[in-house]
Amino acid sequence: MGYWLEQRRLRLATISIFLATTAFFGLVGAACARITEIDVTTNTPAFDGATFGAGQYQMINGTVKGEVDPDDPLNAVIVDIGLAPRNGHGMVEYSTDFQLLLPTDLKRGNNRLLYEITNRGSTNALTILNSAKTANIKTSAADPGNGFLMNQGYAILESGWDITVEQTDPGFGVTVPIATKGGKPITGVALEEFDIDSNASPSTQSLSYAAASADKSQASLSVRANFGDKPITLDASVWDYTDSGLTAIKLNPPGTNFGDPSVFGPSGLYEFSYQAINPKIAGLGFAVLRDLATFFREAKTDDNGNPNPLALNIKFIYTFCSSQPCRTMHDFVLLGCNEAEHAKHHGNDAGNAPRHMAFDGVLNWKAGGSGIYMNYRFAQPTRTHRQHIARWYPEVQFPFANETLHDSVTHRTDGRLAACQRSNTCPKIFEANSANEYWAKAGSLLTTDTQGHDLDLDHTPDVRYYLFASQPHGAGPASPLSNGLCQQFENPIRPDPVLRALLFDLDEWVSTGREPPKNRVPRRFNGTLVASLPQSAEGFPNIPAVTYNGILHTGDLLDFGPKFDDGIVTVMPPNSLGRPYPALVPKTDADGNDIAGIRVPDVAAPLATFTGWGLRATPNGETGNAKLIDGCDANGQIIPFAATKAERGADPRPSLQERYGNPDGTNANYVAAVKAAADKLVKDRFLLELPGVAEDVETYTTPAASVAIPANP
Repeated sequence: MGYWLEQRRLRLATISIFLATTAFFGLVGAACARITEIDVTTNTPAFDGATFGAGQYQMINGTVKGEVDPDDPLNAVIVDIGLAPRNGHGMVEYSTDFQLLLPTDLKRGNNRLLYEITNRGSTNALTILNSAKTANIKTSAADPGNGFLMNQGYAILESGWDITVEQTDPGFGVTVPIATKGGKPITGVALEEFDIDSNASPSTQSLSYAAASADKSQASLSVRANFGDKPITLDASVWDYTDSGLTAIKLNPPGTNFGDPSVFGPSGLYEFSYQAINPKIAGLGFAVLRDLATFFREAKTDDNGNPNPLALNIKFIYTFCSSQPCRTMHDFVLLGCNEAEHAKHHGNDAGNAPRHMAFDGVLNWKAGGSGIYMNYRFAQPTRTHRQHIARWYPEVQFPFANETLHDSVTHRTDGRLAACQRSNTCPKIFEANSANEYWAKAGSLLTTDTQGHDLDLDHTPDVRYYLFASQPHGAGPASPLSNGLCQQFENPIRPDPVLRALLFDLDEWVSTGREPPKNRVPRRFNGTLVASLPQSAEGFPNIPAVTYNGILHTGDLLDFGPKFDDGIVTVMPPNSLGRPYPALVPKTDADGNDIAGIRVPDVAAPLATFTGWGLRATPNGETGNAKLIDGCDANGQIIPFAATKAERGADPRPSLQERYGNPDGTNANYVAAVKAAADKLVKDRFLLELPGVAEDVETYTTPAASVAIPANP
C-alpha cells in the first residue's frame, strides 16, 4: 500500500523509539498486545510413543485468546482495526487453534521452536522436512517420517491465522471480529473467481462473504476459458443465489457454452463481482502470529495463571511455510509485525532476556515476490496468483523486493525490509523458490528492480536467495495424469532434502553467526535470467510432441480504486494499467533443465527434462491455439530421455545410452554421476550427511542403483 502505509510506518518507528526509551526507565506497564488465555484441551503422546534423538514427543492441542490495542501504532497497520468492537478495557480480541509437538522431556530439546505457518489451515512441515507420508492434523500426529525435526529436538507449533478457516473446521482456524461503522454493517465490492477445471462440474459455488442484497443488478457473472480471453458476460437470468443468506450462487439453463448449462464448467474461469457485507478484520492474523510466538518464548503463564507448555525453554524461533503462508510472512515483515512486545507482565524472570523480535529466522519456501490479499477490507487470503488463475486480486504489488527501491512506475520508494530495518527487528531470511514461481508468479521481481535489472543482493545481507532449479511448485507423479489438466506428466522432484539442509543452515546462522551458503539464483549479468521468448534465447530445446509457447505470469499494474492505499478495494475486477514490470525466467541448458540455482542430482545427472512450468491440456470449450494455451498453474513437467540413440529420433537430447552407457551394460557411470552431484551438494551445504539426524545422500544414490542404462557399444 502507498502513502497510507508509509505514514503509519513512520509513526510506528517514532513510537518504537519512545517505547524503548520509556521501557529503559521502567515507565511502561502492561503490553498492548498479548495472549490473555491458553486453554489446553488435549495432551497426549505423539507418534505412537516413538523415541527420537530428543526422546519421546507429546502433542498438545487447544485454543488461545489474545487482544491488541487498536490505538497502538504497532497494531495500527491492520486495516479496519479502528472499526473493530472493543472489550471492557478498550482492546480488540481474537482467538485461534494451536498445536504443539514437543519433547516430553524439554531438557532433551534444542531450545528451538519451529512455527509452521499453516497453509489454509493445513500443515506440511512434517511432510516436507520429515518426508512424512501423511500430514499432521489437529487430532493426530502419528507419522513422524524420517524423524528429522525430532532428532534435532525442535518443538513445533501450528496455529490458525487465515480468516478463510474457521475454528469449527477440521484445520487450524481463527476467529476475528467483523468491522462496523458506527454500529452499522459495512458493504463493499468483492470478486469471486471460480476456477472450474476439466474434471469438475459443481452445481453451486460458495461466496467468501455474503452478498449485501438479493438485487441481481448489483452483481455480474462472466466466464472465459483462458486468462487472455475476453470475458463473456452472462445474463442475470443465468444465475441465482442459492439461499436466503446470499452465501452461494448456482447456474440456471440456458447457462453457458462450456458444458452442461445447469452446472459450472467443465472448464472455465467464472468471475462473480458483487456487493458484499460484514468484512472480517483479516489483518489480525498478523497479530496472531506475532503474539503467539512472543507468548511461547517469553511468558510463564496467561492472565489466569495457566502455564506456558514450553516453560521458558525457547531461545530461538524460526518460521517454516510453503507457498501461501510464505506470502503472508512477506507482508508480516513488510508491515513491521516482527517487532514484538515483551511478556514481562506474565512473570518472565527466569533468565530469558526480553526480545524485540517475534521470529529470529524465516524459511520461506515458494513465496516468490508476492504478498497476500489479507490486510484489506473484504480480504480473501486463500487466493493465489498464477499465470492462469486469480490474476485480478491485489497480491503482486510494489514493493516486490526486500531491498528499498524507487519504483519508476508508481514513483514510490519502499522495500519489504524497510520497517524492520528502522526498528532493528529484521529476522534472518531464506527466500527459497521453485522454478514455477518464476513462470507462474513473476518471481524474478524478488531479485530485480522494477525495470528488470539485477539487484545487488549484498544490500540485503540478512537474506539469502535460492532457486531450486527445474523444480515445480508441487511435486506430482511422473506417470499418466489422472486429472487430465496438463499436457505432460507431472514433475516429481521433491524439495525435502535441500530444505532440511537450509533449516540447519538457518539455525547455524542465527545461533552461531556462521554465514549460510551464498545466493544461488539466475541473474541477468551472466545470462541465466532471461525473457521466456524467443524460445531459442531461453534455451529450451525443440522436443517432439512438447509444446513451448513461453506463456508466463506478467508484471501487471492494476488499479483497484482511489481508496486502495487505505486497504479498501472499490474497483473489482480492477482496471488494467498495463504490464510495466519485466517478468523473467531461468535460462535452460540444452536438455531444457535450468542452469542456475541449486541443481539436485535429478537435474545435475538427469534422466529427463524437468520444468517448473507446464501447459494446460485443451478440453472441450478451450482454445486449441497452442500460442494461447495457459500454464498448468503449479505443475511442472517431466519429459524423459529416450533410452537409446536409435529410439530418440528427432529428439535433440542425448539418450541415456549416449550419456551413461557402459560397454558391459552396467549403470556404474550413472550411479557415479549421481553420487558426485550429491557429494557436491553436501560440500556446498545444500545437503546433510549427519548420522542420527539426516543422511540425505542416500535419498538419491539408493534409487540410482536400480536405474537401468542400456549398454553403449
